Amino acid sequence: MGDKAHAHSGAAGRARAADHPTSVRNVVLVGHSGSGKTTLVEALALTAGAVNRAGRVEDGTAVSDYDDIEHRQQRSVQLSLVPVEWDGIKVNLLDTPGYADFVGELRAGLRAADAALFVVSASDGVDGSTRMVWDECAAVGMPRAIVVTHLEAARADFDEMTRVCAEAFGGDDPDAVLPLYLPLHGPEGPDGHAPVHGLIGLLTQKLFDYSGGERKESEPGEERLPLIEEARGRLIEGIIAESEDETLMDRYLGGEQVDVGTLIEDLERAVARGVFFPVLAAAPAAEGSRQGLGTVELLDLITGGFPTPLEHGTPDVTTVDGRPRELKPCDPDAPLVAEVVKTSSDPYVGRISLIRVFSGTLRADQTVHVSGHGLGDRGHEDHDMDERIGNLSTPFGKQQRPVSHVIAGDLACVAKLSRAETGDTLSAKDDSLLMEPWEMPDPLLPLAIEAHSKPDEDKLSQGLARLVAEDPTMRLEQNQDTHQVVLWCMGEAHADVALERLRSRYGVQVDVVPHRVPLRETFGARAAGRGRHVKQSGGHGQFAICEIEVEPLPNGSGIEFVDKVVGGAVPRQFIPSVEKGVRAQAVKGVAAGHPLIDVRVTLLDGKAHSVDSSDAAFQTAGALALREAAADARIHLLEPVAEVSVLVGDEYVGPVMSDLSGRRGRVLGTEQSAGGRTLIRAEVPEIEIGRYSVDLRSLSHGTARFSRRYARHEPMPPQVAERVKEEGRKAS
Repeated sequence: MGDKAHAHSGAAGRARAADHPTSVRNVVLVGHSGSGKTTLVEALALTAGAVNRAGRVEDGTAVSDYDDIEHRQQRSVQLSLVPVEWDGIKVNLLDTPGYADFVGELRAGLRAADAALFVVSASDGVDGSTRMVWDECAAVGMPRAIVVTHLEAARADFDEMTRVCAEAFGGDDPDAVLPLYLPLHGPEGPDGHAPVHGLIGLLTQKLFDYSGGERKESEPGEERLPLIEEARGRLIEGIIAESEDETLMDRYLGGEQVDVGTLIEDLERAVARGVFFPVLAAAPAAEGSRQGLGTVELLDLITGGFPTPLEHGTPDVTTVDGRPRELKPCDPDAPLVAEVVKTSSDPYVGRISLIRVFSGTLRADQTVHVSGHGLGDRGHEDHDMDERIGNLSTPFGKQQRPVSHVIAGDLACVAKLSRAETGDTLSAKDDSLLMEPWEMPDPLLPLAIEAHSKPDEDKLSQGLARLVAEDPTMRLEQNQDTHQVVLWCMGEAHADVALERLRSRYGVQVDVVPHRVPLRETFGARAAGRGRHVKQSGGHGQFAICEIEVEPLPNGSGIEFVDKVVGGAVPRQFIPSVEKGVRAQAVKGVAAGHPLIDVRVTLLDGKAHSVDSSDAAFQTAGALALREAAADARIHLLEPVAEVSVLVGDEYVGPVMSDLSGRRGRVLGTEQSAGGRTLIRAEVPEIEIGRYSVDLRSLSHGTARFSRRYARHEPMPPQVAERVKEEGRKAS
C-alpha cells in the first residue's frame, strides 16, 4: 500500500457493472454527524476520477449537489450509495447518517457492506454511539479501518486521536489499532498552526506530498527517519502479531529484516480478517486540486485490504415455508437471492429500491418473487408475490446510470417495484426463498397524528402506508383503545422527517395531538346497583329491572358475569341480555370513559313484564345497574406499567436510576454487562415514559439503549388519577 502509481481519468473512475465478485468492495462509512463522512465520499470520488476538478459529473451536479431543501435533508438522514472505480475494482461507498434517530439507515448500510470505515473528527473525538456501532461490527467480525478527518482544525492532533481511537476501539488489544501513516506538517502560520500537507508511509518509509494539488512521492530524508522509527516499529510488531505465519515474530525479534512486501501482504490479510484496524488520515482536496490528502492511500487500503463479497458469508436463507437452504457464498451462477436494503421515493421516477445481490444474478426485465417478513406489528403488510424488474441502474448524484445486470456481491437500484419494502427478499419466481431479516431497533417515541382536513383524511392511509414501507424503524399503530393513529419513531428528528415527508412527498397535512396511553377502570370495593328501565309510550312499552352486585377481582381477571337469580325473577331468555348490557357499559367505562376490567358482576334479582320486557330493555337495564353501582363506589383508575430494560455505561448508572425513580419507577435490579455497561431493569408507568427515548439520550450522551414491554395495569396514585381526570374533562 502506498507505493503504487496511479493515473485515473474521469472515465476510469466511473464505476461500471462488476463482472465478478472479486472485483467489488462494499464499504459503509460510519461516524457521528459532522465527522465528515459525506465530504470524504466526495473526496474519494474526485480522486477516483468519478467527478472532475470542479467536483461535478457530466450533467453539472456534484455527488451531493442538490437544489432543494428535501434533497439536502435526505443527504443527512438517509443511506446513500456512491460507486467509484479504483485499479479495476468497483468500490460501493455507502454513506450513512450520523444522527442517532436514523439508526435504521445505518443498519441497512451495515447489512449491505462487507467492511466499515469509521470516520472520526480530530476536533470532536469518538462519541459513545460510534463506540456502540464499533461493538456491533466486532460482534459479527466485520473488518474495519479508521479515518481521522478535520486535521485542519486548530486543536487537531493526529497522534492524540490515534491514542483515543486505540483506547476506544482497541479493547484488550490496543496494538491492533495503529496508524499506517504519519501526517507531514508544513510551516506554522500566524496562528501557530502548522497545516498538514502530506503523509509519511510507515511501512514504505516514503513521503507523499499533496501540497501541489496532486500526490507526489519522494524519499523523506534522513532528518525525518528518527521521527517515524518508534511508530514504524510498533506497526510492524502489530502486523506480525496478527500474521498467519507463526514463525514471523520469532524471526523478527531475532533481528531478521522482514520484507516490506511481506508486511503489506500480512497487513492486508489481517485487515480482511477483521483482526487489525489501521488508522489513516484524510482531507478534501483544495480548490482546483485533483486529489484530497490521504485519499489515494485510503482507496489502496479499500481495494487491497478490505474483503471481497466472496469472503463475506451470506445470511441464513430458507424456503418461504421455513425449510433451511444451503447456498454457495456469492456465486453469480447460483439461485437468485437479493435483498431490498433501502426503499425511497423519487417525485419523477417513483419508488426506488436499493438492492444487494447475495447470490445469483439479477437482470433487467426479469420476473422475481418478492417475499416479505411480515412486520405486521409495525404496520408493514405480509406479502408473497411475483414482480417484474424494471430498469436496473447505479446511482451517482442525481443520475441513475443504466446497467443490464447485477451479479452476486454488487449493489444497484431497481425502479418501480410496487410492493417490495425494505428488508424484503427477491428470488427466482420458480424457487422462492427468504433471507433472515437483520435486527432493527424498536421505535419508542410515540407521535399521535390526525388529518388536518377532510382531503388530508382521504389521503392519510395511503401516505402512511408508503411511509412505513420505506422505513422499517417506523411502526404504525391504530390504537383500538384510544382511537388514535400513532407513528412510533426513533426520536424527534425522525418524527420531524416523517411529518415533512408526509407533507411534501405525499401531500398529506397532519396535526400532532397529545398521545394518550390506554387507561382502565376498576372497582375498589364491593358495590351494588339497580337498573330500572320502565317506559310506556303507547303500544308496547319497555320494562326491565335488574339488581346486581359488583366486586373487584385480581389483576388480569377481566370481566366475569355470574347468574344467581332464583325463582325466575328474570326470565332465562333475558339473562344473556343483562350480561350484554353490562359488558357494553364496561367497554365504555363507568367513571372517566376508560374500559372497566377485573370485576365480577353478579345478577341477583330483577323483574320482568309478560308483554313489555325485551332483549333491548334488559340490555339497557344491565348498563344502568352497572352505572348506578359505580356512582356510589370507589373507582380506581388503572394505568399501564411497562417493564423497562436500560443498558447504560457504568458512569451514567446513578443518574439513570435517579431519573427512573423520578418517573415513579421501581428498580427491580441491575447486572453487569460487557464493555463497562450495566443493565438496569425497572417497572415504570407508561404515562411517564412517553418521551423517555429522547430524555435518556440526553442523560447518557447518546450511549444508552432501552427496551420496554407491557407488564400489567395497576392503580394510579390518587393525585395523579385526579389530574388525568381533570385533563380529560378539559379535553372533552
